Amino acid sequence: MTLRNKLDEDDADCFPWSTRKSWTFRLIKYIAVLAIFMAGIVVGLSLTGRFSKPFNTPAEIFFPRTIYTANCDRQCLSFKSFLSPGRLMHSMSDEELLWRASMVPKMVEYPFKRVPKVAFMFMTRGPLPFAQLWERFFKGHKGLYSIYVHTLPDYMLNVSGSSAFYGRQIPSKEVSWGSVSLLDAEKRLLANALLDFSNERFVLLSESCIPVFNFPTVYNYLIKSSHSFVESYDENSQTGRGRYNRRMAPTIKLYHWRKGSEWFELSRELAIIIIADYKYYSIFHKYCKPSCYPDEHYIATYLNMFHGSLNANRTVTWVDWSRGGPHPATYGAPNITVDFIQAIRNNGTSCMYNFKSTSICFLFARKFAPNALGPLLNLTSTVMGF
Repeated sequence: MTLRNKLDEDDADCFPWSTRKSWTFRLIKYIAVLAIFMAGIVVGLSLTGRFSKPFNTPAEIFFPRTIYTANCDRQCLSFKSFLSPGRLMHSMSDEELLWRASMVPKMVEYPFKRVPKVAFMFMTRGPLPFAQLWERFFKGHKGLYSIYVHTLPDYMLNVSGSSAFYGRQIPSKEVSWGSVSLLDAEKRLLANALLDFSNERFVLLSESCIPVFNFPTVYNYLIKSSHSFVESYDENSQTGRGRYNRRMAPTIKLYHWRKGSEWFELSRELAIIIIADYKYYSIFHKYCKPSCYPDEHYIATYLNMFHGSLNANRTVTWVDWSRGGPHPATYGAPNITVDFIQAIRNNGTSCMYNFKSTSICFLFARKFAPNALGPLLNLTSTVMGF
């Protein structure tokens, strides 16, 4: 035996498997480990239950036939959320919000069953003392109304989870009486309410406002109206024409200037027009300073200039200015009687509704002190009908 053959035999004793056999063994071992790993993944996913549909084969983990997304209602674009946002809180700036709310569909027919709603927009600094009264008013009419509340930015309404006002606060900013920030708050309320495509009428209310008729009467009155209800009149006095700033000309001239109650009611058409306006709003922002009280003049003047035919030129919110001064009369518990509420409901005057005379001119009233709640609750069923 040669030396070479002797060495080959010794190598065979030390390395009994050939190189080819060793490579095959390692491959089998790798496949076995991989199979165990994949089986572990399948078991882990089935235990967590994160997917609604189980995988038929391990290969589907890495090469799925369908892409699954968890919590699609939150992450996916859905038609339902587009029509009516489920939550009112958002991160949009005022500019983004107004732009989004001013979009108008060009198609006349709705691709869904649309039931028109009335948006009740409350502007308050703090609590809503008449929330319990309003909840009686809204009870049993879900789907026919929406509620929006603008408060101080850091204030949280203290209401129960079953309250009609629960979760109805919108993103807000500071508001100063008599300043243009009131217009900003009004536009903010309108824009948030316009995001719900079913909202057809928009009522601005304060924490001191109450309803004086039941919900069906208010709903039918507003939904069936051919006009919006914005007070707009020419007053040749220091508190009327005297607030006009001549630097508004030539865009806004003195004969355009109008005054009216801040507490308006608008159709969807006019609400979109108001929030989309920047040209005339910017003039008020620049020249209508606090002593001008822009909340009493901007919408009244703007509608008078361009959309007077769509306006009834009156308010549906009763208020008593007979005592004079910068603020209306406030009514508390001693004032609340059957005769008093009836006098608001039908005060002997007449007004125009859809081109016909009517004795029902006011649907809401202000200004009421918090201690009026108890007596008012005692009259809801006997006088106001709810």
